[in-house]
Amino acid sequence: MKVVAVGGKAFVTGFVLSGVSGEYVSNPESALKKIESLSKDPTVGLIMVSDDVAKPISDRLTAMKTKKAIPLIYEVPGPGSKKEKVEYRAMLRAILGV
Repeated sequence: MKVVAVGGKAFVTGFVLSGVSGEYVSNPESALKKIESLSKDPTVGLIMVSDDVAKPISDRLTAMKTKKAIPLIYEVPGPGSKKEKVEYRAMLRAILGV
């Protein structure tokens, strides 16, 4: 299965240099369209999304995560992102609908 990075140029370039496929996007809406198309590809197992484009569309990404287990959609801090505490229990509750 393939791993694909989705985000801005600096974010994607870092992953491309390490051998990961990448898709450049300029805004959250184009990222959502790209993620939707990648999630339909049966060869894609993991989509890493830059947090700067993922935050504005996080509700829609969570909805996508609840519908399909694969590919896994994971938000990754982009260049210059601030450290943030993640509440995994709250995230799991949202995904599971509990």
